[in-house]
Parts: sequence; C-alpha cells; structure tokens
Amino acid sequence: MQRIGVVDTMFARYDMGSEAVDQLAHCPGHNRRFEVVRRTVPGFKDLAVAAKRLIEEESCKIVVALGMPGKAPIDKTCAHEASSGIMMAQLMTNTPILEVFVHEDEEDDPVRLAEICRDRARKHAQNAYWMLYEPEELAGRAGQGVRQGSADAGPLITSSR
Repeated sequence: MQRIGVVDTMFARYDMGSEAVDQLAHCPGHNRRFEVVRRTVPGFKDLAVAAKRLIEEESCKIVVALGMPGKAPIDKTCAHEASSGIMMAQLMTNTPILEVFVHEDEEDDPVRLAEICRDRARKHAQNAYWMLYEPEELAGRAGQGVRQGSADAGPLITSSR
C-alpha cells in the first residue's frame, strides 16, 4: 500500500491539514490503494524537514505541505525561505512535495480567508492523488487556468482539443 503524506502547522489560523486528509479519504482506493500519514509541526519553516522525513522514514510517495504565512514583512521573508527548503527537499528526495501556502493577507474577510484555505487544501490534496494515480486528469486540465483557492482564470484562448 502506498502512502500520501500531509504535513501542516500550528501557526496556521485554519486547519488545512484536516481538509487535505478529508479530501484524500474521498478519493478512490483510500484504505485499499493508499493510506494517509499526517504530521503537524510548529511553523512553516519546519515543513521541509517534516516532509523529507515523511518521504524517507515513512515511505510517502508524495507530500502535501500546508502553511499560512502571516501579514508582516518578516513572514514574507520566512515564507520564501520555507519555500526554498521545500524545493530543496523535493530535489534531495526526488519526490513531489506540493507546497500549499495561504498568505494571511490574501483576504481581509476571515470567512473568505477560511474558504480560500479550505479550497486550496482540498484541491491540492486532489492534485496529489491525481499525480500518483490519474495523471491524465492533470494533463486534461493543462493550460486551463485552473486555480486553487479562487475561481479558475480560464485559458487565454480555446485550444483545438
């Protein structure tokens, strides 16, 4: 049985990890084809090593890493560093780690910000499943302006498909 990792943070103001786990539980083959391994770390700068450990020590084939940078300028800097760490962990393990950040200043309305968190976490969890089991689902959406956390932008032009 394969494993999909989910790592989230205590710093986030929304429980994106539970949303990702719930989305994966509704994918075909859950508990037969794959299981979910979830870990929670203090902040988003801890995501890279937690994801790397899920891959190397827990045999996860893909990881969804969820974090929520705050509004302050230092948070933007730290988010960039965390993102660099996640990229490095991907390269070191040759395994996809889907970075799912929702920046606290994306939306002023807390209800709308929570909706963004929920949507982005669930859609990226679905993407992780598709990457492992149904890559044609992603290919069919190529160039379509698909967004996570907001409405799809749509393609620039309609292709001949």
